[in-house]
Amino acid sequence: MKNLTKSLFVAAFICLFSSCASIVSKSNWPLTVNTNPNGVKVEVTDKRGATVFEGLSPTTIYLKSGSGFFSSQSYLLKLTMEGYETKSIPVKCNLNGWYFGNIIFGGLIGILIVDPATGAMYKLEKEIVNETLEKKDGQTQASLEIKDIKDIPASMIQHLVKITQ
Repeated sequence: MKNLTKSLFVAAFICLFSSCASIVSKSNWPLTVNTNPNGVKVEVTDKRGATVFEGLSPTTIYLKSGSGFFSSQSYLLKLTMEGYETKSIPVKCNLNGWYFGNIIFGGLIGILIVDPATGAMYKLEKEIVNETLEKKDGQTQASLEIKDIKDIPASMIQHLVKITQ
């Protein structure tokens, strides 16, 4: 009987002072960034505009899913490389399905305190970002060279086109 009481007490303690998403899930999530070409500068800012990461692709970044009590985090990935168009990709955090496990396992403490405080009630909406940067317009600009016919090799003269009458 003593063992049964002790086991019930431990089970009740775990249920009351834990939460499902905090136990089964996490509050820091990996985000893998792959780009074409490699070596793109990756800058990640949070919803307050603070820079949380700077580095080069490919990379894996660990981002917090919560930004305060009952508040999810969101990020903006800025991909830049000289000669290429800059890309900005929003990354949001959504409600974690494990949060609803508190109904059975974590109880009110998990629903109202632990998971909202740790950020475990949220998860990143994507775990991998694959982006291809486009070359900037005008990267290979057309040019016009005016030459005297005497300066053109004989092999090229047959390809000339008369433009005036």
